[in-house]
Amino acid sequence: MKNGRKKKKVGFNIIKSDPTDGHRGYGKGALSLDNVSPVMIDVDAGEAEIDVGAMHARSAVEKGIKFLPNKDEVPNGKPYWLVWVTIDRNEEGPYYAGVTACEMTVDREIRRGYKLLPLHVNYMDKSLKRHIIVDQMDEKSKKVLAEFLRNHNANLWKNSSEELKKGLMDE
Repeated sequence: MKNGRKKKKVGFNIIKSDPTDGHRGYGKGALSLDNVSPVMIDVDAGEAEIDVGAMHARSAVEKGIKFLPNKDEVPNGKPYWLVWVTIDRNEEGPYYAGVTACEMTVDREIRRGYKLLPLHVNYMDKSLKRHIIVDQMDEKSKKVLAEFLRNHNANLWKNSSEELKKGLMDE
């Protein structure tokens, strides 16, 4: 609690009805950001949380940090994963449809970080297009993400693809 206020629990963006439903005009077939949520994983702490500020590179981790595209310029950076999670609905119900993980490091002391912004944007797009890209993650972070997704909503996890479950849990 900061300043006597309770910390607001953030959930995944809810699947909204299709705003283009019923007409074939402008915007039909366009991707919507309504169903994507950024999950930030603190690798060292083994913790994951939704931080909607990451949608615009304004997560708690990113604030006050100048990001550089060269990892060598941030040798003492603390590791994070920014994971784009897209929720969709199929016959079984809602599920984690797209999950893509982007590497990021932050050194608070020098107020510098490493991330490849074009890759982050590209991976958000791939998540929206229902891709699963988690193989580059370390095993500990995969397990943290799997546990987070399962605990957030067991039905979403149950309805998700085997590709996601195997990618995160080595089943």
